Formats: sequence, structure tokens, C-alpha cells
Amino acid sequence: MACKIHIIGAVGSGKTTMARELSEKLGIPYYEIDNVAWERRAGGDVRRNPEDRDKLLNSIVSGDAWITEGTHPHDWILPCFREAEVIVFLDTPYRVRIMRIIKRFARQKAGIETAHYRPTWTIFRKMFKWNHAFEHKDKPKLLALFRLRYPQKLVVIRRAEELDI
Repeated sequence: MACKIHIIGAVGSGKTTMARELSEKLGIPYYEIDNVAWERRAGGDVRRNPEDRDKLLNSIVSGDAWITEGTHPHDWILPCFREAEVIVFLDTPYRVRIMRIIKRFARQKAGIETAHYRPTWTIFRKMFKWNHAFEHKDKPKLLALFRLRYPQKLVVIRRAEELDI
């Protein structure tokens, strides 16, 4: 059983849900990479400075057991890839992600679902943009990186049910 897991995928792919469920099943903490990049404040989120962000991330990945999840394809995330025993790439179908983005936004606007961010129309539009960029730009680069540097760690799945941990 892996105790250090990184889950990556596009907006709406199911990363947070998978991380939460694995955390409960395995009894280990999970961390959203967005909360490493951003300091959550009552008056609005503030991007952490690189030194604080990297220090926080390193404190997480130096632990004995963890699950990290996020979309970020940036170099500062490399410690997650390097230290993970398993890298789960959620390759959820594009159309499914589109529907999840719409459903999530509607639920947030209705007050049924909470978010770390304020669900504005601007953020809603950006999610479609991020999803498209991930599909056409980040996904090919990330898969190539993982297949080259971490092939023994990589698990590519389209649905959470395919993961056998």
C-alpha cells in the first residue's frame, strides 16, 4: 500500500473527491495544492510568496504518509512527483469535466456546496479556460514527463473506480 500519493488532473476531474476518499480509507492526511499556493484569508486569498510556499510544500512531502492533489504543472510541484510512491493521473473525459464544472458552480451559487474561493462568473469562465489548457497543453507535457521520469509510479485512470489501492 502506497503512503505517499500525488493526484493530478484537470479542473473537474475528481482529484479532491478521490483524495478525500483515499484519506479516509487509508487514514492519512490529504492536502490540496491550491491551499499551498494560496493563503486563505477572510478578506480574500493571497498568493503565498515562493519561499513560504516551498517551505510549506516541503514540510508536507517530508512526512511519512500523505496525499497531495492539484492541477498545477509548475516546477515548484516537482517535490510531490519526486517523493510520491504513486502518481495518479486522472484522465477524466473532457465532456465529463465540463459537466462537473457547471454542476459545481450551480451548487456553489445555490449555497449547497462550499468552495475555498468566491464562485464568481469570472472564476467560472476561467475554469473552462483552465480545463481547455490542461487538455491541450499541460496533459501531453505532464504525461510525457511522468512516462520518462516516473514510469514505475504512474497510474493513469479515467474513473476513480479504476484505482486499486
